[in-house]
Amino acid sequence: MAVEELRIPLEHEVLDSLGGVLHAAAGSEREAAVLLAHGAGADMESEFMVAVAEGLAGLGFPVLRFRYPYMERAQREGRRRPPDRAPVLERAHAAALGELQRRRPGRRILLAGKSMGGRMGTHLAAQGFDCAGLVLFGYPLHPPGKPEKQRSEHFPATVQPALFLQGTRDKLCDLDLLRAALRTYGGRASLEVVEGADHGFAVPKRSGLTQQAVRADLLGRVDAWFRATFP
Repeated sequence: MAVEELRIPLEHEVLDSLGGVLHAAAGSEREAAVLLAHGAGADMESEFMVAVAEGLAGLGFPVLRFRYPYMERAQREGRRRPPDRAPVLERAHAAALGELQRRRPGRRILLAGKSMGGRMGTHLAAQGFDCAGLVLFGYPLHPPGKPEKQRSEHFPATVQPALFLQGTRDKLCDLDLLRAALRTYGGRASLEVVEGADHGFAVPKRSGLTQQAVRADLLGRVDAWFRATFP
């Protein structure tokens, strides 16, 4: 599978571009392309992000992963930085979406993301940006230990079909609270639960499953959801 490093133009007080990597689909491209956003603490080059991007490309989806501004600055400066505020993240996410639309014109776009990246994708969808669906790996419904601070106020305005992939040990997402929140979701939301998985989709050794097996399972669920949602 061909991989292309690229720069995404950005209007920002410090940065004029963001790093991105475009994965070409293996074999014939499907009718959709995927924009894959990273979470708050892990770069687009994290093992999870690379594995998911390669896996989706192997299923026939072209995939663009990218850095948010704070992570771009952290990469350039060689030190950690806290995540940007939501409006900055949203503008960067929109810039990456525009880049993917330019490179794959006419394709359906799926906004996918790990944790915070998935949440920002739902923000764009709720605001009416052009996307066909959402794939959310570990939606961060609430901060750890603070289930009362739910991040679902925009769900009623989000009408695109969505796939929520959640672990039963995810400390950022009480599953009962998520099920209740999804009853307010404006479109068709599907919930797939990974038994024993935490927020990063790690499972206990006693499960007998490897990380590779869990990720293959996640990708299989994405593929099945896509086929059922966009026949």
